[in-house]
Amino acid sequence: LEIVLVPLLKDNYAYLVREPAANLTAVVDPSEAEPVLAMARGRGWELTHVLNTHHHHDHTGGNLRLKQATGCKIVGPKADQDRIPGIDIAVEEGQRYEFGTTHAEILFIPGHTRGHIAYWFPESAALFCGDTLFAMGCGRMFEGTAPQMWASLGKLRALPAATRVYCGHEYTLANIRFALAVEP
Repeated sequence: LEIVLVPLLKDNYAYLVREPAANLTAVVDPSEAEPVLAMARGRGWELTHVLNTHHHHDHTGGNLRLKQATGCKIVGPKADQDRIPGIDIAVEEGQRYEFGTTHAEILFIPGHTRGHIAYWFPESAALFCGDTLFAMGCGRMFEGTAPQMWASLGKLRALPAATRVYCGHEYTLANIRFALAVEP
């Protein structure tokens, strides 16, 4: 997979994910459409899929505009299919989502939201975990519980050490400040 960071809004991250053999391009968690379309166009890539990890607007706000502009398919958590704008394909833990010549394993990782999922591409050692895990921290628990979040983090920790984590926000400096305040 070719993976390109797309900064959005104030601190959101989306990712263009290209599978060159099948000429497929997905975007993970697009809060807005125009920067995604511009980045894809600039690379000569045609957007074919949206992969949503959870229902929050700062991860799905671009769905309908992207679908209108490209005809892409929107994939998201089955547990949240009624809260994902434009969803075409609902996935859940234990499923493999085929993406050209590769696939994503779907991991159910509630805590931040009750229906949160991650996409793990084992052949590329790439994990798209939305708002569950960040550099030096984890996501807020809006709908889930601490035991759910702990179990979800344990599931992510069990992935191979070579796994590259692609999170949904740039919170590193804020997380470092918090860590230093708690344990100087």
